[in-house]
Formats: sequence, C-alpha cells, structure tokens
Amino acid sequence: MRKIRGSLFASLDGVIQAPGGRSEDPTVGFEHGGWLPQFFDEDVGAAIDAVFGPSYDLLLGRRTYDIFAAYWPYVGGEATGIGEVFDKTGKDEGEVAAIQMGEDFTRAAKYVLTRGTPELGWSNSHRVGSMEELRAIKDSDGPDLVIQGSSTLYPALLAAGLLDSLTIMTFPVVLGRGKRWFGDDTPAKALKVVDTKVTRTGAVIATYEPAGELQHGWAGPQSTSAREEARQAAIRDGRW
Repeated sequence: MRKIRGSLFASLDGVIQAPGGRSEDPTVGFEHGGWLPQFFDEDVGAAIDAVFGPSYDLLLGRRTYDIFAAYWPYVGGEATGIGEVFDKTGKDEGEVAAIQMGEDFTRAAKYVLTRGTPELGWSNSHRVGSMEELRAIKDSDGPDLVIQGSSTLYPALLAAGLLDSLTIMTFPVVLGRGKRWFGDDTPAKALKVVDTKVTRTGAVIATYEPAGELQHGWAGPQSTSAREEARQAAIRDGRW
C-alpha cells in the first residue's frame, strides 16, 4: 500500500499562495507572489529533497497541476516536446537542480484530483474523479503519492482518512490576504508532530501524522460563577 504525503510552504499567518514566483497565482488579488526565495536556504532544499526522495508519484489539485504543467516541463528553456531532457552545460547549481526536478516530475505519474475534465497534456498524467478512485490507487502497488501545495485536497483527504503525513514549512513572513492551508470545510482532527527543525533563515519545518479524533475538555477547572453564567446566556442570545 502506498502512503499519501503532503507538503506545504506557508507564511506565519497561514498563506500558502504563490510561493515560487510573481505570476504563479495572482488570483483573489494576491500581490506577493514569489515570497519564498528570500528565505530559501540549504536546509529548506534538503527538506524538499526528503519529501520527494527517493521515489514518488504526484497527487495534485487541478490548479496546481496547471501551474506545474506550464512550468516544470520547460524549465531551462522552451521545450520542443513535453518532458524534453535539457542540456545542463553552463547552468549554475540552482538551474541544474530545477531542471532535474522538472525531468523527475515529468517521469513521475501525476494524479489530478478533480471533478472536471481538464486537459492533461503533460505525459503520465491521470484524472482522478473521486475519493474512492484515489483510495484504490493508494491501495495499489507503487511509490508514495506526494502532494505539493494543492491545499484544496486536504479537507477531503482528512475526512476520508487517506492522508498519512503532512510537512508544513513555515517561513518568517506575514502576507495578510491570500489562500490559506485549510478551508472552512476541513474536519476537526488531531495530529501529532513526528519531526521538526528550524533552518538558518528561520523556517520551521514540522511533519505531522494523523492522531485520531479531536477530544474536547477544559484547560483548567470549569467556571460556575454568576458572571460566567451571564456570559453563556449572552452567547446563546447572540448578544456577546
């Protein structure tokens, strides 16, 4: 059985939108595309390598797939064919690493979870129309399924019990508006931290695994004061 492993780049206020470039995703009026490179360091690079190594397929939402398909097959130059292997001669280390990732992404199977019927012209791309289809893929033989970005997938994955781990790389920046980790439809679930580190530029990289249902309780003794009873009454009446 495969595992489904998620990975997100996030600001301190939970924004995950367009970390990689100015034009990556300017929807909903987002003006801060390309906020990640300022904080990228060798530790972040090593964490990304750990997420994707040694073998993986990709699980993506439709918009993230569109972003990837318009970029990764062409990194290093304009490809004459999808997934062309580029000449790395004369490239700097960062360019070579990006070209290699583009080639790796092209070789990997790419599963696109969507209700629609998007054009999937990038090689080895497959539409997945439901959680049931995804569960069958997860139960099959093959490498782990890795999610990069694609935050819209997480509510359904958590609800279906299909997410095995989530690595959140939180960077020391506040972005204000923008798309965030999870939406209002995310189910309440407990998670446990299985790994954490802080990079030299201040990014906090933490990996979580599911830890069952959320349990409710009190952080201290429950108040039974008259003032608390009045506050609860005001809450019920919509006056608080």
